[in-house]
Amino acid sequence: MKSVLLIGLGRFGRHMAQELQKLNHEVLAIDADEQRVNDAMDFVTNGQIGDSTNEAFIDSLGVRNFDLCVVAIGDNFQSSLETTALLKEHGAPFILSRASREVQAKFLLMAGADDVIYPEKQMASWAAVRYSSEHIFDYIELTDDYSIYEMEVPRSWVGNTIVQVSSRLKYRFNILAIKHGERLEPLPEPGYQFSANESIFVMGDNKTLQKLLQL
Repeated sequence: MKSVLLIGLGRFGRHMAQELQKLNHEVLAIDADEQRVNDAMDFVTNGQIGDSTNEAFIDSLGVRNFDLCVVAIGDNFQSSLETTALLKEHGAPFILSRASREVQAKFLLMAGADDVIYPEKQMASWAAVRYSSEHIFDYIELTDDYSIYEMEVPRSWVGNTIVQVSSRLKYRFNILAIKHGERLEPLPEPGYQFSANESIFVMGDNKTLQKLLQL
């Protein structure tokens, strides 16, 4: 369990707070808007109303004691930049800041952010891959070249085993799991026989996996 300071309770901040709660992390949520703080109290450990660009306020939070500080401010880049800088000055061990453009990321990193997240850009990339093919159900980018896909079993594989389709030798990717409805079977045996009513999780080179989608 980690202690997280989350600053900014807009849509992104609220969703992140909810996910952190599901993962059993302690979250102190900050926003200048009283209503946003009140609305978030069901899924955060504690909440405070305050101006994160105020040095005295940041100092009062004891940011050194948090494992992770998230600057989720999305509607005021100047405030995001100032907040990031103040967190760094007061000894925050790790700062994750939100950006919507490359130039914002550059300034946030200069101000002290340890990493930058692009919610809109990352969702756009995911949606482009997910909805550009009828055979893809989900997608996780690992690097620029490698990804994990959840996809339909290729029709030519149905009735054959993993050994028979030679996925590693012929296509140079790994089959991580088989999904039947809501049941997941991780690391299937080489003799596993594919059927049409299931999906597979595969990891490999993006170019190779795109060729697989044509099978």
